[in-house]
Amino acid sequence: MLSEKTVLIGITGGIAAYKICELIRMFKRHNANVRVICTPNAMNFVTKLTLQNLSQNEVGIEEFEIPDFKPEHISYADEADIMVIAPATANTVAKIANGICDNLLTSVVSAFKKPVIIAPAMNCNMWENPIIQENIQKLYKHGYEIVEPEAGFLACGYNGTGRLASLDKIFDKTVEILNSKKKLAGKKIVITAGGTIEDIDPVRYISNYSSGKMGLALADEAHKLGAETILITTKDVQKSYKIIKVKSASEMQTAVENEFNNADCVIMAAAVADYRVKNHSEQKIKKTDSDTITLELVKNPDILKELCAKKTTQIVVGFCAESENLIENAKEKIQKKGCDYLIANDISRKDIGFSSDYNEVIILDKNGGQKRLEKASKNEIARQILEVIYE
Repeated sequence: MLSEKTVLIGITGGIAAYKICELIRMFKRHNANVRVICTPNAMNFVTKLTLQNLSQNEVGIEEFEIPDFKPEHISYADEADIMVIAPATANTVAKIANGICDNLLTSVVSAFKKPVIIAPAMNCNMWENPIIQENIQKLYKHGYEIVEPEAGFLACGYNGTGRLASLDKIFDKTVEILNSKKKLAGKKIVITAGGTIEDIDPVRYISNYSSGKMGLALADEAHKLGAETILITTKDVQKSYKIIKVKSASEMQTAVENEFNNADCVIMAAAVADYRVKNHSEQKIKKTDSDTITLELVKNPDILKELCAKKTTQIVVGFCAESENLIENAKEKIQKKGCDYLIANDISRKDIGFSSDYNEVIILDKNGGQKRLEKASKNEIARQILEVIYE
């Protein structure tokens, strides 16, 4: 399965380090060449001799041990096909996210241009720390694969999320990436993101709280899987795939329609304003002595419904953001719109609502099926959504 593949394992100073001995054996049983790098603190939990015997290779620890006159961080980076950092402590996660290269492991990561899997493990309060979460999102943004920790009893005595993901999960993710055939290669996927903006005058507008994070995560994951990815968004984004910046619902409709005919899938993750001002002012509206002001609103085009009405071979996916009666409203919407899938999420929850880096959704399909995706990062939810669509 892994013949002629070199897996570089990075071990940091967490109690879960002892588990990585078995992970090394799993890779060796599948004929991988395994190289190991440890941070100095990892040696408090596992010995160099043990790791050398299991991997059948020298173990790198100190930054300036330079055999054969090769800078080690370049040598390790050149030799390996993939790097797996497990367990990754909060300290190491922070260093990688901010480009700090103060030991051999972090220097190798900085020089590594192939896939990197990071499996964090730490106290649950550390994992929930907003700074740690910002670092995790930063790593997601730059293309790192994160195998998120699991909930359970922790070595520190707490019970919560922070335990190293199962070795099977880490192993399977590594194999999946190494043997990846870019599952969506040859597919064109169009994704919308962000809240549309409807001008009142040159100063004021009508919009909503959508951050665009879910749509961006979907675009990132589609791109990773090899799809020709088009992101139509109201947000300022720079990516290696095609970005079309729009503002209003009308602009978004035009952009989507221009890409629709030869698309394989359209995912309408954007929060499109239902109404716009009928006659927006070209000049700033001045405050008067009146205590009230009246704005006449007219309906915006229903982009999702119109796409569904004219689709031929395209898969059309809608989103349903609800603050109450989630399932009932979602069932009604998928029937009314006619889309193939509808992603329903509860925006009343602060932990998964607007601007959160996490989500929890229910996927409805046109045949009446439902699948719940439990709370996870938006990148992980995006990956699972694409799996459902193209399973």
